[in-house]
Amino acid sequence: MDLDAATWTDVRDADPSVGVVPVGSTEQHGPHAPLGTDSTAARAVAEAGVEAYETEYGAVVAVAPTIPVGVAEEHRSFAGTLWVSPDTFRAYVRETVASLASHSVDAVVVVNGHGGNVDALREVCARLSRDDVVDAAAFTWFDVVNADVPMGHGGGRETALLRHVAPHLVREDRVQAAAEGASTRWGEWVGGVNVAHDTDAFSENGVVGDPRDGDADTGAKMLQEAASSLADVLNALADRD
Repeated sequence: MDLDAATWTDVRDADPSVGVVPVGSTEQHGPHAPLGTDSTAARAVAEAGVEAYETEYGAVVAVAPTIPVGVAEEHRSFAGTLWVSPDTFRAYVRETVASLASHSVDAVVVVNGHGGNVDALREVCARLSRDDVVDAAAFTWFDVVNADVPMGHGGGRETALLRHVAPHLVREDRVQAAAEGASTRWGEWVGGVNVAHDTDAFSENGVVGDPRDGDADTGAKMLQEAASSLADVLNALADRD
């Protein structure tokens, strides 16, 4: 049940006990992919996972609007990037999830599309669970797929998913330039330590990895795999006593 489209009486009558909150970011993804890549991915995975769960278990899931700005200051040198502090982000996610819980939602999965959000979401979900507000878990889609394509940033894995769920957003005429200006790995490593805090210190155009590696078929397989994993997580939380 998409809360954006539902009325309050629709939600009351459906009485969902499980919720999903998609979380993304508004940040650079190279010259070929949109600033909303992470939000688009999180929403697509959330919707596919909820559909899989509802089909298998016959339950209704409340799907919250996507939170579009996250912890992304590392991309601040690239135009259009937005970010909030980790404290602000944690508070916003915590209060959004708690508001779902106030409507008798007992379990919430936060579906994440941005690496910079991972630590904050782990803390938030642990706190919500420990304080008995709601059973909560953070689910980052690119950590649960077994694609041969490396993750990177604006690289093959993210570009593949976009090519499947929103191909019109990929500037295919810029993919070659994105690959040529990309870094082969995240960060600048010295003695086993990443000494570069911001992306522009190691990537000319913000890309890490090769966006030419991921096609739409790969994206479709990853979406199916992520959706299946998300359905399993939703079921596990819903079954908790």
